[in-house]
Amino acid sequence: MYSLGLLIHVEHAKGNYTAAGMVLAAFSVGMAVAGPIVSRQLSRFGTTFVLLLTLALSCAAFVGVALFPGLPLPAVMAMAAVGGAAMPPVIPTVRTLYPRLSPRNLLTALFSLDAALQEIIWVIGPVLITVLVAVFGSTTALLVVVAIQVAGGLVFALDPLVRQLRIPAATRKFGRVLSSPSVVLMVVVSLLMIGSFAAVEAAVVASFGEGSINAGIVLAISAVGSLLGGLAAGNRPIGRWSLALRLVIIVGGFGIAAVSSGFWGLAVALFVAGLGIAPALAAVSNIIAGSVSFAETAEAYGWIGTGQLLGASIGSATAGIAIDAAGGTGGIYVAAGIAVLAFVTALVFRTAQPDPSAPVID
Repeated sequence: MYSLGLLIHVEHAKGNYTAAGMVLAAFSVGMAVAGPIVSRQLSRFGTTFVLLLTLALSCAAFVGVALFPGLPLPAVMAMAAVGGAAMPPVIPTVRTLYPRLSPRNLLTALFSLDAALQEIIWVIGPVLITVLVAVFGSTTALLVVVAIQVAGGLVFALDPLVRQLRIPAATRKFGRVLSSPSVVLMVVVSLLMIGSFAAVEAAVVASFGEGSINAGIVLAISAVGSLLGGLAAGNRPIGRWSLALRLVIIVGGFGIAAVSSGFWGLAVALFVAGLGIAPALAAVSNIIAGSVSFAETAEAYGWIGTGQLLGASIGSATAGIAIDAAGGTGGIYVAAGIAVLAFVTALVFRTAQPDPSAPVID
């Protein structure tokens, strides 16, 4: 809801998608730069303290973005960057916790279920934010998102399992986890994959107009496809071809979207693309879990988040320029092109992934 809410809010205030894309890029870059650093602090200061502190800082920044959209663009970008940098490290925390909650033979299924169930967010979120904007305006809509973040952040941070999580201090220096070829490959593929999603999200909003609920419905339909794809992937083992094969589905869906028009054309195309999204994200999480030690898992997922958010910033900014030049179709072409790069990278460098038959690193 933040990404779509920021896009609509800033476009409404500034009158163009280039400015909106730049603010969304600042938000993503803030998260990307701070992600691994903040995630590493989970072992130093404890999960609850880090989660609550970042929650307070992030929400304060987004309240500023919502209430002061008339500020100069650099000021709005700065607030969005702070909000992104202070975003609570929920994903690194929970995915570091998973291997301690599940036996190895069920971990693949757990990551698939996690990725699939997250799509419920993408079913509800886009529709809800577009309805809120249409009924109450973008300022109120963004404040509602802040309230949701506060509620969800508190529930997560104060959960007993999260409070009891103790991550041992990493013995290697910060950033050394990137010496793993598997981690580097997953960072690059995640960057490209999420960049394509961000580009298509902006393109869909531009195709239907910021006041249309159709944009939210189409994105929700894509999320339903991802939910079904994640559940179908389930217990399928992760091999060295798995990620590339799952990305093929996304490429195919975006390719259909590039030659489609109208509500139903885009809805069907993005449903097809969605079938590959959760399975691909689950593959990335599973590969990371088998590539690094437990002490370095949170930092590794932080770097994955950095890759994803840099991708989101690049995809949003590039799509914004393409949309201003050629409309929503231009943004879809950008999304399809980035998705092809993700597939080619995963295919060519598939041997950099860990041997799926090897025991998990502890």
